[in-house]
Amino acid sequence: MALIIENEGPITIVKLNRPQARNAVDPDTAMELRAAFKAFDEDNTQSVAILTGANGIFCAGFDLKVAANEGPDIGHDPDSEGPMGPTRMLLSKPVIAAVEGYAVAGGLELALWCDLRVASQTAVFGVFCRRWGVPLIDGGTVRLPRLIGQSRAMDMVLTGRPVEIEEAYEFGLANRKVAAGQALAESLKLAHEIAKFPQLCLRADRMSAHQQWNMDFPDALVNEAKGGLKPLKEETQAGAARFAAGKGRGGDFNNL
Repeated sequence: MALIIENEGPITIVKLNRPQARNAVDPDTAMELRAAFKAFDEDNTQSVAILTGANGIFCAGFDLKVAANEGPDIGHDPDSEGPMGPTRMLLSKPVIAAVEGYAVAGGLELALWCDLRVASQTAVFGVFCRRWGVPLIDGGTVRLPRLIGQSRAMDMVLTGRPVEIEEAYEFGLANRKVAAGQALAESLKLAHEIAKFPQLCLRADRMSAHQQWNMDFPDALVNEAKGGLKPLKEETQAGAARFAAGKGRGGDFNNL
């Protein structure tokens, strides 16, 4: 199986499982990834997804052996889906990347597509496809500068050099750094923390943060306000009542 999909309560775990190719993605795997995340987004019982890789590697990118055999247009339609799978999808729910080992080329782009990245001491990020004349066409040149700034992104994009965990964490490319082998466990802990919050409000705030990139500042403020109307009507009063009853006082996130 190219993908292993599991559920832990409200958490969906999507694991790349192509050990013969260091979890590189071929066209069939890309379609499976799109289907898996579409199913997650439509499942009302699921709140957070985790994307990870089996055997200590996140993803080595697009499978270049397939590209070598089938030509330069393999899996690429600029007006359609990304060759790596879900990279042109904007889900309504958050996704966490649990990164062990290499997250390079298209694998870096998959990690960038996720809302958060939990990376272990073994993690290595990089535009390794720089060596082979393979462009970033799954959001790498768009998301990377937005996440870590233009100057640092240009350093990675132009040199293709490996960026290990300490530098990645300093850049903000990794949101959490953990011991080797602990990326998935820490991601599950983080996912459950996110899943316990009122989800309508959380998703509205997340969506506004994603959508504002395409808007002028005044329009972004209006969009934020519109997105907040439904949570205000359906969640805010109940949440305020819990606070008034004594829950969550003093910044306590455990007793909500």
